Amino acid sequence: MAQRTAEVSRETKETKVFVRLNIDGHGEADVATGIGFFDHMLAQLAKHGVFDICVRAEGDLEVDFHHVVEDTGIALGRAFAQALGEKANIARFGSAAVPMDECLVLAAVDLSGRPYCHVDVHVEPDKVGQFDTELLTEFMRALAHNGGLNLHLRMLSGGNAHHVLEATFKALARALDEATRIDERRQGVPSTKGVL
Repeated sequence: MAQRTAEVSRETKETKVFVRLNIDGHGEADVATGIGFFDHMLAQLAKHGVFDICVRAEGDLEVDFHHVVEDTGIALGRAFAQALGEKANIARFGSAAVPMDECLVLAAVDLSGRPYCHVDVHVEPDKVGQFDTELLTEFMRALAHNGGLNLHLRMLSGGNAHHVLEATFKALARALDEATRIDERRQGVPSTKGVL
């Protein structure tokens, strides 16, 4: 099987982001964005998706974290799209319900190539550490639209904001792991259209 890897760089006047992804990895994370909580979430994505993810991001953190978080989502989404190629023999769909203490979050993904993102995750307060919780949606939208994902995230029960966000990233990781797996029973692209 060919390696499903990608490297993506994105540079703007606001940010500079580099992402290296191995879909068939071991869950290794090497991330540095300058945003501690976000690094922790990207490490969850790698560990529970069993992806190897390297991220180097810098930007105008003195303004706020929005540009770095969104541009990291853009680069990571493009890396998934590039690494998956024509998506031959993959499962295509994945879903996971992940509990974390009092919280339960559902993620469902279709690697359809038709981007859509619905985030029904609401938390109080509006920050975890210095991380604005509204940036969860910005990251997920950027990831979905640039990765060609149909992504749905729903909080089924909530509580502590840290727990909710972490359960969300873990659920995404598990759903992506399932959707990107090679299914030996399949021949070609998993669509009656013959293309995704």
